[in-house]
Amino acid sequence: MKSARSCALAMVTAPDLKTARRLARAALKARLAACANLAPRLESHYWWQGRIEKSAEVLIFFKTTRARLAALERLVLELHPYDTPEFLALPLAAGSARYLDWLAASVSPESPRKRRG
Repeated sequence: MKSARSCALAMVTAPDLKTARRLARAALKARLAACANLAPRLESHYWWQGRIEKSAEVLIFFKTTRARLAALERLVLELHPYDTPEFLALPLAAGSARYLDWLAASVSPESPRKRRG
């Protein structure tokens, strides 16, 4: 059984669903994430180049392992259209044993058990 401490949740915003889907698919194909949840119609307010801005975005929640986190970040930074994309990672404190096992197996090179994330 995998420990929750070996897993992470990475958050990335994207300008639109097409970009978010492309990032999610690339991460999944590279086995850098077990699951990517897309939350559309997010309104972001932020500082950018000395001004307060706002924009519609899509928030992507990537479920991954801490061992795959740096590679996931590199992939996102390489493919993302923003100059400074959001990439924030949170450690997991707890999770069900079966889900954590599935998550870890899904980002490993071997074929994972089937499970929807």
